[in-house]
Amino acid sequence: MTHPLLTALAQARLRDAPMFAKWCELNGASACPATPASVARFVTDCASLGMDRLWPAVQDISRMHVALGLADPTLGGAAASAMSTIAAIPPPRSWPEPFKRRFATLPYDIQIHLASREAQRDRALRRAQNDAASARQKLATLEAQTKDEKADGNEAATLDND
Repeated sequence: MTHPLLTALAQARLRDAPMFAKWCELNGASACPATPASVARFVTDCASLGMDRLWPAVQDISRMHVALGLADPTLGGAAASAMSTIAAIPPPRSWPEPFKRRFATLPYDIQIHLASREAQRDRALRRAQNDAASARQKLATLEAQTKDEKADGNEAATLDND
């Protein structure tokens, strides 16, 4: 038998995650404690809501479990893979292949952060490459001018000697 305070707390947490609780009632699943497989099914079934509404619902599930001292069913595994499939965030191009496969198991907010940092890194790299190409062009132009000036100076010296 569970303590009445824990039961009341669980009920309050269910009110905090109404979308998932309603889905669980309709699908005969336990909202708390939830299994990663049921969270993954919830995410897949509610994919049409979009990530803007789905991600807060998944965070509510996580908070509900963590507040009760239960394992978080939204971290890694089936739930994270379902979120990753819907979000379709590509892994960073700079990562080695084994890590690219693991990217899909990361929580959605971490994927967003890493993708943002990768985009910033790519922009900085392109900017540095463009700056280097511009500097090489300026150097080549300057070297060509210097060579022309030397050649003109040698021609003038040759004419003076004649």
